[in-house]
Amino acid sequence: MEIVISFVISFILLILCVLNGIFVAYPLLASFAIFFAVALRRGNRFAEVAALSYEGAKKSATILKVFILIGAITATWMSSGTVAAIVFYGIEFLKPEIFILSAFLICCFVSFLIGTSFGTVGTVGIALMVVARGGGVDPAAAAGAIIAGAYFGDRMSPMSSSANLVGVITGTNIYENMKNMLKTSVVPFALSIIIYFLISLKFQLNNPGNYLNAEILKVFAVNAVVLVPALVMLLFSVFKIDVKISMLISVITAVVISVAVQGYSVAECMKYMVFGYTTPEAGPLTSIIKGGGIESMLKTALVVFISSAFSGIFEGTGMLDKVLELLDKARNRYEVFRNVVLSSIVTSAFGCSQSLAVIMTHMLNKNSYAKQGMPKEQAAVDLENTAIVISPLIPWNVALLVPMMNLRADYRCIPFLVYLYLLPLCNLAYKKFKKIKVIDSL
Repeated sequence: MEIVISFVISFILLILCVLNGIFVAYPLLASFAIFFAVALRRGNRFAEVAALSYEGAKKSATILKVFILIGAITATWMSSGTVAAIVFYGIEFLKPEIFILSAFLICCFVSFLIGTSFGTVGTVGIALMVVARGGGVDPAAAAGAIIAGAYFGDRMSPMSSSANLVGVITGTNIYENMKNMLKTSVVPFALSIIIYFLISLKFQLNNPGNYLNAEILKVFAVNAVVLVPALVMLLFSVFKIDVKISMLISVITAVVISVAVQGYSVAECMKYMVFGYTTPEAGPLTSIIKGGGIESMLKTALVVFISSAFSGIFEGTGMLDKVLELLDKARNRYEVFRNVVLSSIVTSAFGCSQSLAVIMTHMLNKNSYAKQGMPKEQAAVDLENTAIVISPLIPWNVALLVPMMNLRADYRCIPFLVYLYLLPLCNLAYKKFKKIKVIDSL
């Protein structure tokens, strides 16, 4: 009963803080203290619980290195004009008669290139919402398509912090995971295109406008050269070069272009890498092309660190043994995936953050994969098809709240998050009727 009460208290704390805009690490720390106390009350010594917490948190060390590079690459891509060029060409690609579908596809492409849902929403997403509001398109439909597209790359980009997190906790290679994620997303993606096309017919853009592109050209030199940092990442991913090396070379390339093409000094680039990018002068782009930097990733790193410490306590003290016993009763591939879907919903709702949902879902279900003799790559792709995309379906989860705030949207956008619904549902249906047991059959 004390464990249930602790979960309820933690859930209330998380909800209150998230809804009031308080950094999620604070309620997570409070929740960690609660469960630490519960572990002591259940007969564990302080030193033992502390050691378990440390061992759990230590697992996040590898991903923290990637987070640093992600922060640096985001800022340098902004200063080099790479992000500006992506937004520029994305708006050029925009088709007024199928605006909703175009917004979804543009955000899919951008999020794959830059690897961050928040970054996609905060750049091209904001630009698309400005165009949508000016053209009379329903903001809820536009926001839904934008957010769904933003999580396309958050799920399977080599630069995605969540994709790298999944790779680290499951002990899998991110490029192998990307191949498997591509296989399992073909049908959901195709269905999403059809549905967004139909929605587009109802919400057509009346006044496309291109003033944002004019503003971009005032601040940045936009040409093929500024896209080189993105091409580096794409090319290196094709040859499956270590993602940390790929990011480092892309950062160096972006700094060179920032200096040679955009006219920034090396000192300015170093400042942007640490503290994030801002345009030199205030203007329409100030609220669109900004952010990144190593400092911006410290909060995410802290959330992952605390979440990992949670898993150490839960695993080491056996607090969740009854839940594990229930999940271990899965008899086949379908039942394992069904349990992952259900546990993802619970962890996304109670954890209020994507990172905690991923870590907890994996912890609860990893024994089932071992019991069924399924490879760890299967566990990785299942996490990508559940916890990663279910988190932004939970109204109070940070994964949805932050994009909604950036877009000035509300909960009416949730029904339009089509791609995020279809990923778990299509894979669940496929495994139910085909009785798939191993990843090679996907």
